[in-house]
Amino acid sequence: MTDRIERLHLVDATFELFRAYFAMPSEKAPDGREVGAVRGLLSSMLALVREPDVTHVAAATDHVIESFRNDLFPGYKTGEGIEPDLWAQFPLAEEGLRAIGFTVWPMEEFEADDALASAAARFADQVEQVVILSPDKDLTQCVRGDHIISFDRIRNRRYDEAAVIDKFGVPPTSIPDYLALTGDSADGIPGLPGWGAKSASTLLAEYRSIEDIPDDPEQWRVKVRGAAKLAATLRQQRDDALLYKTLATLRSDANVTKRLESLHWEGVPREAFLAFCDELGLGGLRDRPHRWAESK
Repeated sequence: MTDRIERLHLVDATFELFRAYFAMPSEKAPDGREVGAVRGLLSSMLALVREPDVTHVAAATDHVIESFRNDLFPGYKTGEGIEPDLWAQFPLAEEGLRAIGFTVWPMEEFEADDALASAAARFADQVEQVVILSPDKDLTQCVRGDHIISFDRIRNRRYDEAAVIDKFGVPPTSIPDYLALTGDSADGIPGLPGWGAKSASTLLAEYRSIEDIPDDPEQWRVKVRGAAKLAATLRQQRDDALLYKTLATLRSDANVTKRLESLHWEGVPREAFLAFCDELGLGGLRDRPHRWAESK
Protein backbone atom coordinates (compact mmCIF):
# COMPACT_ATOMS: atom_id res chain seq x y z
CA MET A 1 0.00 0.00 0.00
CA THR A 2 1.44 3.37 -0.98
CA ASP A 3 1.76 6.24 1.45
CA ARG A 4 -1.06 8.73 1.37
CA ILE A 5 -0.17 11.94 -0.48
CA GLU A 6 0.19 14.85 1.93
CA ARG A 7 -0.96 17.76 -0.24
CA LEU A 8 -2.34 18.53 -3.67
CA HIS A 9 -1.83 22.13 -4.84
CA LEU A 10 -4.28 23.51 -7.40
CA VAL A 11 -3.29 26.74 -9.15
CA ASP A 12 -5.67 29.39 -10.46
CA ALA A 13 -3.41 30.17 -13.40
CA THR A 14 -5.77 32.74 -14.91
CA PHE A 15 -5.50 34.81 -11.75
CA GLU A 16 -1.72 34.32 -11.65
CA LEU A 17 -1.41 35.52 -15.24
CA PHE A 18 -3.54 38.60 -14.58
CA ARG A 19 -1.53 39.36 -11.45
CA ALA A 20 1.75 39.05 -13.35
CA TYR A 21 0.51 41.25 -16.18
CA PHE A 22 -0.24 44.15 -13.87
CA ALA A 23 2.75 43.60 -11.57
CA MET A 24 5.58 42.89 -14.02
CA PRO A 25 7.24 45.23 -16.50
CA SER A 26 6.62 44.81 -20.19
CA GLU A 27 8.93 42.40 -21.99
CA LYS A 28 9.12 41.51 -25.66
CA ALA A 29 10.01 38.21 -27.29
CA PRO A 30 12.47 38.25 -30.21
CA ASP A 31 9.49 38.30 -32.60
CA GLY A 32 7.93 41.30 -30.84
CA ARG A 33 5.23 39.53 -28.82
CA GLU A 34 4.53 40.77 -25.30
CA VAL A 35 5.64 38.10 -22.79
CA GLY A 36 6.09 39.97 -19.50
CA ALA A 37 3.09 38.30 -17.85
CA VAL A 38 4.25 34.85 -18.94
CA ARG A 39 7.64 35.51 -17.40
CA GLY A 40 6.00 36.61 -14.15
CA LEU A 41 3.71 33.58 -14.09
CA LEU A 42 6.50 31.08 -14.66
CA SER A 43 8.77 32.80 -12.16
CA SER A 44 6.01 32.53 -9.56
CA MET A 45 5.38 28.86 -10.32
CA LEU A 46 9.08 27.98 -10.21
CA ALA A 47 9.18 29.58 -6.77
CA LEU A 48 6.11 27.58 -5.76
CA VAL A 49 7.66 24.20 -6.55
CA ARG A 50 10.69 25.07 -4.44
CA GLU A 51 8.46 24.76 -1.39
CA PRO A 52 9.06 21.31 0.11
CA ASP A 53 5.38 20.34 0.44
CA VAL A 54 4.57 20.94 -3.23
CA THR A 55 4.76 17.45 -4.69
CA HIS A 56 1.50 17.18 -6.64
CA VAL A 57 0.30 20.20 -8.58
CA ALA A 58 -1.97 21.18 -11.45
CA ALA A 59 -3.06 24.47 -12.99
CA ALA A 60 -6.35 25.54 -14.56
CA THR A 61 -6.78 28.29 -17.14
CA ASP A 62 -9.64 30.02 -18.90
CA HIS A 63 -8.77 29.02 -22.45
CA VAL A 64 -11.71 31.19 -23.44
CA ILE A 65 -13.36 33.68 -21.09
CA GLU A 66 -16.96 32.87 -21.92
CA SER A 67 -18.57 29.72 -20.50
CA PHE A 68 -21.96 28.04 -20.16
CA ARG A 69 -22.85 30.79 -17.66
CA ASN A 70 -22.99 33.36 -20.46
CA ASP A 71 -25.83 31.36 -22.00
CA LEU A 72 -27.71 31.55 -18.69
CA PHE A 73 -27.23 35.27 -18.07
CA PRO A 74 -26.26 37.92 -20.68
CA GLY A 75 -24.66 40.12 -18.03
CA TYR A 76 -22.13 37.52 -16.99
CA LYS A 77 -18.47 38.42 -17.45
CA THR A 78 -16.92 38.27 -20.92
CA GLY A 79 -13.52 38.93 -22.39
CA GLU A 80 -14.51 42.49 -23.21
CA GLY A 81 -12.00 44.96 -21.88
CA ILE A 82 -9.09 42.55 -21.53
CA GLU A 83 -5.94 44.17 -22.87
CA PRO A 84 -4.90 42.57 -26.20
CA ASP A 85 -1.33 42.15 -24.92
CA LEU A 86 -2.68 40.16 -21.97
CA TRP A 87 -5.18 38.13 -23.99
CA ALA A 88 -2.45 37.11 -26.42
CA GLN A 89 -0.43 35.62 -23.56
CA PHE A 90 -3.11 33.12 -22.50
CA PRO A 91 -1.99 30.33 -24.89
CA LEU A 92 1.67 31.13 -24.17
CA ALA A 93 0.96 30.76 -20.46
CA GLU A 94 -0.53 27.30 -20.98
CA GLU A 95 2.46 26.29 -23.09
CA GLY A 96 4.84 27.64 -20.47
CA LEU A 97 3.13 25.81 -17.60
CA ARG A 98 3.46 22.55 -19.50
CA ALA A 99 7.10 23.40 -20.18
CA ILE A 100 7.80 23.47 -16.44
CA GLY A 101 6.12 20.10 -16.01
CA PHE A 102 2.64 21.08 -14.82
CA THR A 103 -0.58 19.38 -15.77
CA VAL A 104 -2.77 22.10 -17.29
CA TRP A 105 -6.55 22.12 -17.60
CA PRO A 106 -7.58 24.71 -20.25
CA MET A 107 -11.29 25.33 -19.82
CA GLU A 108 -13.70 26.23 -22.61
CA GLU A 109 -17.28 25.27 -21.71
CA PHE A 110 -16.44 25.58 -18.03
CA GLU A 111 -14.22 28.07 -16.19
CA ALA A 112 -10.87 27.59 -14.49
CA ASP A 113 -12.60 27.80 -11.11
CA ASP A 114 -14.85 24.89 -12.10
CA ALA A 115 -11.77 22.81 -12.91
CA LEU A 116 -10.25 23.60 -9.52
CA ALA A 117 -13.51 22.75 -7.76
CA SER A 118 -13.80 19.52 -9.73
CA ALA A 119 -10.25 18.47 -8.91
CA ALA A 120 -10.72 19.30 -5.23
CA ALA A 121 -13.83 17.12 -5.14
CA ARG A 122 -12.25 14.29 -7.14
CA PHE A 123 -9.03 13.97 -5.14
CA ALA A 124 -10.07 15.09 -1.65
CA ASP A 125 -10.29 11.55 -0.29
CA GLN A 126 -6.87 10.63 -1.73
CA VAL A 127 -4.77 13.31 -0.04
CA GLU A 128 -4.31 14.70 3.43
CA GLN A 129 -5.08 18.23 2.23
CA VAL A 130 -6.10 20.04 -0.97
CA VAL A 131 -4.74 23.58 -1.27
CA ILE A 132 -6.45 25.85 -3.80
CA LEU A 133 -4.06 28.66 -4.64
CA SER A 134 -6.28 31.66 -5.32
CA PRO A 135 -7.64 34.71 -3.49
CA ASP A 136 -10.97 34.52 -5.33
CA LYS A 137 -13.85 34.46 -2.88
CA ASP A 138 -16.00 32.19 -5.02
CA LEU A 139 -13.46 29.38 -4.54
CA THR A 140 -13.98 29.50 -0.78
CA GLN A 141 -17.18 27.52 -1.38
CA CYS A 142 -14.91 24.50 -1.93
CA VAL A 143 -13.40 24.72 1.55
CA ARG A 144 -14.14 21.80 3.87
CA GLY A 145 -12.82 22.00 7.41
CA ASP A 146 -9.03 21.97 7.23
CA HIS A 147 -9.07 19.28 4.56
CA ILE A 148 -9.76 21.51 1.54
CA ILE A 149 -8.48 25.04 2.01
CA SER A 150 -7.82 28.06 -0.16
CA PHE A 151 -4.62 30.03 0.11
CA ASP A 152 -4.00 33.63 -0.91
CA ARG A 153 -0.32 33.79 -1.85
CA ILE A 154 -0.36 37.59 -2.12
CA ARG A 155 -1.41 38.11 1.49
CA ASN A 156 -0.02 34.82 2.81
CA ARG A 157 -3.49 34.03 4.16
CA ARG A 158 -5.01 30.57 4.40
CA TYR A 159 -8.75 30.00 4.54
CA ASP A 160 -9.97 26.92 6.29
CA GLU A 161 -13.65 26.65 7.21
CA ALA A 162 -13.28 28.74 10.37
CA ALA A 163 -11.50 31.51 8.43
CA VAL A 164 -14.22 31.57 5.76
CA ILE A 165 -16.89 31.98 8.42
CA ASP A 166 -14.83 34.68 10.12
CA LYS A 167 -14.45 36.63 6.86
CA PHE A 168 -17.91 36.26 5.33
CA GLY A 169 -20.10 35.32 8.28
CA VAL A 170 -21.36 32.19 6.51
CA PRO A 171 -20.04 28.65 6.02
CA PRO A 172 -18.40 27.72 2.72
CA THR A 173 -21.49 25.92 1.44
CA SER A 174 -23.43 29.21 1.65
CA ILE A 175 -20.94 31.26 -0.38
CA PRO A 176 -22.96 30.91 -3.63
CA ASP A 177 -26.06 32.18 -1.81
CA TYR A 178 -24.04 35.03 -0.29
CA LEU A 179 -22.68 36.08 -3.70
CA ALA A 180 -26.14 35.80 -5.26
CA LEU A 181 -27.58 38.24 -2.73
CA THR A 182 -24.67 40.69 -2.45
CA GLY A 183 -23.42 40.42 -6.02
CA ASP A 184 -19.96 39.77 -7.42
CA SER A 185 -18.77 42.55 -9.71
CA ALA A 186 -15.79 40.52 -10.91
CA ASP A 187 -18.13 37.97 -12.47
CA GLY A 188 -20.93 40.33 -13.50
CA ILE A 189 -23.38 39.06 -10.89
CA PRO A 190 -25.48 42.08 -9.83
CA GLY A 191 -27.01 40.76 -6.61
CA LEU A 192 -30.27 42.08 -5.21
CA PRO A 193 -30.87 45.80 -4.57
CA GLY A 194 -30.41 46.75 -0.93
CA TRP A 195 -28.86 43.45 0.07
CA GLY A 196 -25.40 43.95 1.57
CA ALA A 197 -22.83 41.79 3.32
CA LYS A 198 -24.36 42.27 6.77
CA SER A 199 -27.95 41.44 5.87
CA ALA A 200 -26.95 38.49 3.67
CA SER A 201 -24.56 36.98 6.21
CA THR A 202 -27.01 37.40 9.10
CA LEU A 203 -29.79 35.57 7.31
CA LEU A 204 -27.62 32.92 5.68
CA ALA A 205 -25.88 32.15 8.97
CA GLU A 206 -29.34 31.25 10.22
CA TYR A 207 -30.98 29.71 7.13
CA ARG A 208 -27.93 28.61 5.07
CA SER A 209 -29.66 28.96 1.67
CA ILE A 210 -31.79 31.46 -0.22
CA GLU A 211 -34.47 28.84 -0.70
CA ASP A 212 -34.97 28.54 3.07
CA ILE A 213 -35.32 32.28 3.84
CA PRO A 214 -39.04 32.87 4.54
CA ASP A 215 -40.94 35.37 2.40
CA ASP A 216 -42.49 36.94 5.48
CA PRO A 217 -39.95 38.93 7.52
CA GLU A 218 -42.12 38.39 10.59
CA GLN A 219 -41.02 34.76 10.42
CA TRP A 220 -37.31 35.58 10.34
CA ARG A 221 -35.59 34.21 13.41
CA VAL A 222 -32.91 36.94 13.29
CA LYS A 223 -33.15 40.71 13.34
CA VAL A 224 -32.04 42.51 10.20
CA ARG A 225 -32.20 46.24 9.60
CA GLY A 226 -34.70 47.11 6.87
CA ALA A 227 -36.17 43.62 6.99
CA ALA A 228 -39.49 44.54 5.37
CA LYS A 229 -37.85 46.11 2.32
CA LEU A 230 -35.29 43.32 1.98
CA ALA A 231 -38.01 40.69 2.19
CA ALA A 232 -40.09 42.48 -0.43
CA THR A 233 -37.12 42.58 -2.79
CA LEU A 234 -36.41 38.91 -2.23
CA ARG A 235 -40.06 37.98 -2.86
CA GLN A 236 -40.14 39.95 -6.09
CA GLN A 237 -36.72 38.82 -7.34
CA ARG A 238 -36.31 35.36 -5.86
CA ASP A 239 -36.04 33.79 -9.32
CA ASP A 240 -33.25 36.23 -10.14
CA ALA A 241 -31.51 35.39 -6.87
CA LEU A 242 -31.68 31.68 -7.64
CA LEU A 243 -30.25 32.30 -11.10
CA TYR A 244 -27.40 34.29 -9.56
CA LYS A 245 -26.82 31.41 -7.16
CA THR A 246 -26.53 29.03 -10.10
CA LEU A 247 -23.99 31.36 -11.70
CA ALA A 248 -21.97 31.53 -8.48
CA THR A 249 -22.04 27.78 -7.82
CA LEU A 250 -18.90 26.06 -9.07
CA ARG A 251 -19.33 22.83 -10.97
CA SER A 252 -17.71 19.57 -9.93
CA ASP A 253 -18.01 17.81 -13.29
CA ALA A 254 -15.39 19.64 -15.36
CA ASN A 255 -13.04 17.46 -17.38
CA VAL A 256 -9.93 17.11 -15.22
CA THR A 257 -7.30 14.42 -14.78
CA LYS A 258 -8.65 11.15 -13.41
CA ARG A 259 -5.50 9.84 -11.73
CA LEU A 260 -3.75 11.63 -8.87
CA GLU A 261 -0.44 10.00 -9.77
CA SER A 262 -0.32 11.94 -13.03
CA LEU A 263 -0.22 15.21 -11.04
CA HIS A 264 3.07 14.31 -9.39
CA TRP A 265 5.56 17.05 -10.26
CA GLU A 266 8.77 15.31 -11.34
CA GLY A 267 10.84 18.37 -12.20
CA VAL A 268 11.19 20.69 -15.19
CA PRO A 269 11.54 18.92 -18.57
CA ARG A 270 14.90 20.39 -19.62
CA GLU A 271 14.61 20.38 -23.41
CA ALA A 272 11.03 21.69 -23.54
CA PHE A 273 11.69 24.40 -20.96
CA LEU A 274 14.92 25.67 -22.50
CA ALA A 275 13.35 25.70 -25.97
CA PHE A 276 10.39 27.69 -24.64
CA CYS A 277 12.69 30.20 -22.94
CA ASP A 278 14.77 30.62 -26.09
CA GLU A 279 11.70 31.08 -28.30
CA LEU A 280 10.31 33.85 -26.09
CA GLY A 281 13.63 35.38 -25.11
CA LEU A 282 13.23 34.47 -21.44
CA GLY A 283 16.91 33.88 -20.87
CA GLY A 284 16.74 34.93 -17.25
CA LEU A 285 14.51 31.95 -16.48
CA ARG A 286 16.85 29.32 -17.92
CA ASP A 287 18.72 28.82 -14.65
CA ARG A 288 15.70 29.15 -12.35
CA PRO A 289 14.62 25.49 -12.10
CA HIS A 290 16.05 23.84 -8.99
CA ARG A 291 15.19 20.37 -10.25
CA TRP A 292 15.16 18.88 -13.71
CA ALA A 293 12.97 15.95 -14.73
CA GLU A 294 14.85 12.74 -15.39
CA SER A 295 15.14 11.91 -19.07
CA LYS A 296 12.90 9.07 -20.14
